[in-house]
Amino acid sequence: MQFGWYINDWANAAFSATVLTVFLGPYLTSIAKEAADAQGNVHPLGLSIRAGSFFPYTVSFSVLLSVGAMLLLGTVADRTGRHKELMCGAAYVGSAATMGMFFLGGDRYLLGGGLLVVANIAYAVSVALSYAYLPGLASPDERDAVSSKGWAYGYAGGGLLLIANLALFQGHDAFGLDSGTAVRICLASAGLWWAIFTLVPLLRLPSRAGVLPGRPSVPAARDGGAEDAESTVGGKDAEPAAGSLRELGRTLRGMRRYPLTLLYLGAFLCYNDGIQTVVSQASLYGSEELGMDQTSLVVAVLLVQIVAIGGALLLGRIAHRFGAKSTILGSLVGWVVTLALGYFMPAHQPAWFYALACMIGLVLGGSQALSRSLFSHMIPAGREAEYFSVYKVSDRGTSWMGPLVFGLAYQITGSYRSAIISLLVFFVIGFAVLLKVPVRRAIEAVGNPVPERL
Repeated sequence: MQFGWYINDWANAAFSATVLTVFLGPYLTSIAKEAADAQGNVHPLGLSIRAGSFFPYTVSFSVLLSVGAMLLLGTVADRTGRHKELMCGAAYVGSAATMGMFFLGGDRYLLGGGLLVVANIAYAVSVALSYAYLPGLASPDERDAVSSKGWAYGYAGGGLLLIANLALFQGHDAFGLDSGTAVRICLASAGLWWAIFTLVPLLRLPSRAGVLPGRPSVPAARDGGAEDAESTVGGKDAEPAAGSLRELGRTLRGMRRYPLTLLYLGAFLCYNDGIQTVVSQASLYGSEELGMDQTSLVVAVLLVQIVAIGGALLLGRIAHRFGAKSTILGSLVGWVVTLALGYFMPAHQPAWFYALACMIGLVLGGSQALSRSLFSHMIPAGREAEYFSVYKVSDRGTSWMGPLVFGLAYQITGSYRSAIISLLVFFVIGFAVLLKVPVRRAIEAVGNPVPERL
């Protein structure tokens, strides 16, 4: 079962790496600039915005829409036990939208924005539901290692496809393709990769996200109190959609019973907004501010993917010795240093840009993998998909506050350096809040076993 879960990360990482991180940002920005007026503005839905801000604004908009989708479908999954069907269904919707990006071109920036919104929402839902499997895949003391291995699989899969796409882009003349067509093929390949490898979790994972022996599938006292007993799978509620909406409301109200879990979630949502904005806007920063060409961008992201494999496994080992919380705090210090160096980085110097990519890769995988596993200890049994849907709001390229701040900073200053340094606030606040989270008490409060090291 673990292998099927690892391959799910292998499958969807193609969208994160190839589409969000490398190709779509610069390509969609170039399309928007083709459609821009004399002042360099485009007018989606009657709004006037800089063409250079269209991509980060679209990412932010897609996340706002994905919040409701994740929460609702997470609740439906926990009620019906159809975690796998909903997870893989969302994956295939996202992969279809990604393959549709082959038809971008000319000034079709609105088509690109629409496909990005659909694909990013589907990606968010699919990954949120996959996280719900984590508590049933490993014991509390093994969970950091399993989560880190899953991230390593993801970076390996995303990196392998990037190698193929780099070869295609560099050799597009030999294939009789112009650069735009090569980019569109690379975008579509991510959707095809996602669709093919999703077959493995579809065949290997059980329908319901499982739990470990000895851990109750439904907690004795559910978040919403006694009335929740009637709304569980097999209960009296015969209307799944209406029942799921009511259950969602009870879940959101019930989360107030676990204020320490909410405190951790607040810290994560803050610092991970910064992480995901760096990931999704790095190629835009590299191309527009540092003057990197498309080949240099792909090489840099490929370096991130490769180094992140070792980084995830390394931080997993460090967490085994020093605890997940201390390791995450250390990684956030690393992120602050990396952003500061990125701000002062000289333009048109690929070697420095590659060094920055290696620094990002070193802290990227581990900080995310350990955050996921630490949160899995702090959620009540039987509510995994619902709580991880809330968690996923700010995970892996779907943050909305970061892209919004990034886009506004550029809108106001016209400088991507100002935009990138504005993200420091997310890491500083996230570090300060996480420092105050009493992790052991948070785990005990939801009735879960406490791992030996925290």
